[in-house]
Amino acid sequence: MCGIVGLHLKNPGLQPRLGELLSQMLEAMTTRGPDSAGIAVYADRDQAPAGHEAGPAPGQPSQPGQELRYSLRSDAAIDWDLLAKRITAETGRDLRVEPLGSDSAIFVSPPAKTLVAETLAAETAFLAAVRRVAPQVSVPGFGRSMVVVKDVGAPAAICARYGIPGWSGYQGIGHTRMATESAVTTAHSHPFAPAADLALVHNGSFSNYATIRGRLARQGIRCDTDNDSEVAARLVASRMAEGADLEEGLRTVLKEMDGFFTLLVTTRTQFAVVRDSFACKPAVIAETPDYVAMASEYHALAGLPGITGARVFEPMPEEIHVWSR
Repeated sequence: MCGIVGLHLKNPGLQPRLGELLSQMLEAMTTRGPDSAGIAVYADRDQAPAGHEAGPAPGQPSQPGQELRYSLRSDAAIDWDLLAKRITAETGRDLRVEPLGSDSAIFVSPPAKTLVAETLAAETAFLAAVRRVAPQVSVPGFGRSMVVVKDVGAPAAICARYGIPGWSGYQGIGHTRMATESAVTTAHSHPFAPAADLALVHNGSFSNYATIRGRLARQGIRCDTDNDSEVAARLVASRMAEGADLEEGLRTVLKEMDGFFTLLVTTRTQFAVVRDSFACKPAVIAETPDYVAMASEYHALAGLPGITGARVFEPMPEEIHVWSR
């Protein structure tokens, strides 16, 4: 079944409450997905360099002069400081460790100082180094603004474990999972974040994901799991890497992937919702001057400030709704 939630803040005054509000929304979706949960939170973590105030295009690598944050997760106990030293030895780039717990940490890489291509090379080198020196460690997400936390268990317990209610930011999405297509593991949990500052959560199922995954593999795009949702995320990322915007990437999903689905997809600057051609999977959106909120069911939105004055609606089949900062 699964439940998805998202909150895109227009009012900066609400940013200190993002984690609190998002955690409440996610907990309200527990009955739709008690197996596992995950959250992607976006915050303005450092200033863009001169000439790059708008940041990178959606789905493109971060610009020079911007720190990159890699969200790491391990099901086994690990010494994060030691791993950081090993990756530094492999890549030649120093790392700062921000622990989230014994099983999770954020590795912060200094900014590239020259070309965007150097930043992309640094991203590729980091991910390859993790696979070489610590294959038991996954990288649920990375980017200039985004941090991703995923785990197995109830949403409330996961949010409490990582202190999510205390996090601030301008945008976030979350997912509670009831597994239908693949195993209950942290790796199979949502969000799926295959490119810098790009994250996707999905309620539903795709019937032709194996075909699309095979085609992506022939293009050199690998999936880390057998989850159908990851295939959709990789497809969107591949289109955006070719120069498409987020809306075009979602239209590609509508055109090429069969199934019943509601998708919530975010980039560093955008927040987008789309449903399949039959709109079988539930979705409700609330918009006020202060925020845009989305959830699988209205009761997840009922505790938001100002909700009684919100414009509340259900997105129509194949409608793509995009909000930008």
